Amino acid sequence: MMNRLDSVANEKIKSAVKIAASSKARKETGLFFLEGLRLCRDSALSGTAVRYAFFTDRAYERFTQDAALICSKAREAYLVSEAVADKLSLTQTSQGFFCICEKEKSEPLSSLDSEGKYIALENIQDPSNLGAICRTAEALGIKGAILCGCCDRYSPKSQRAAMGSLLRLPVFETDDLPREIEALKKRGMKVYATSPDSSARKITEAPMDGGVVCVIGNEGNGVSESVFALCERVTIPMQGNAESLNASMAAAITMWEMMR
Repeated sequence: MMNRLDSVANEKIKSAVKIAASSKARKETGLFFLEGLRLCRDSALSGTAVRYAFFTDRAYERFTQDAALICSKAREAYLVSEAVADKLSLTQTSQGFFCICEKEKSEPLSSLDSEGKYIALENIQDPSNLGAICRTAEALGIKGAILCGCCDRYSPKSQRAAMGSLLRLPVFETDDLPREIEALKKRGMKVYATSPDSSARKITEAPMDGGVVCVIGNEGNGVSESVFALCERVTIPMQGNAESLNASMAAAITMWEMMR
């Protein structure tokens, strides 16, 4: 029989709330928070290490098979009261599924496939953009995401927007994107950086054969000059008076062209 946690003052519950709310807590503990049936099930199916799983009685009874799968992968699993679920939940209508998972180590860029297609994200600060881009990347067959200076990919908002993709898509993190771009170019990869500048090469005309990396920049400031200096600039042709696209939309079009 599963153990119960009915008090919001329980230390495991207090810790889970802190991990959900604080990037600092996630960094210090090496843990992150997931909420919802789909994300918790995806964590179990993807091989993510599940430290704790929490279910309300109602959730466990309604989705017994899914709960059993998650329990089989979790180090510890608990039934919790509705009061505890309300304390844990970040949504208005909780499904009663919660997991505390262990972060995965970032992939080394040396393991990147020099014949593959990758999206690089520089200083993306909106977790919803980060998650949405990685969800689109997985859907289109992009081999992985390279992150530099971005918001926390383990934040609940990033994970929710990614809909499980951040649990499956290979992620490479670096604090020196220019250095990594130089190394990738030495391995024969084409590296492009997106720009709203209409004088840049149209992305529809840029060769996408072989290994390719495309860089998407910060929502407000775009790609940094130090990165631009090492890349060929490409632009998405636009009609009308719009000067630029939302970062996740620009990334989606860019990745579509990479895979087309």
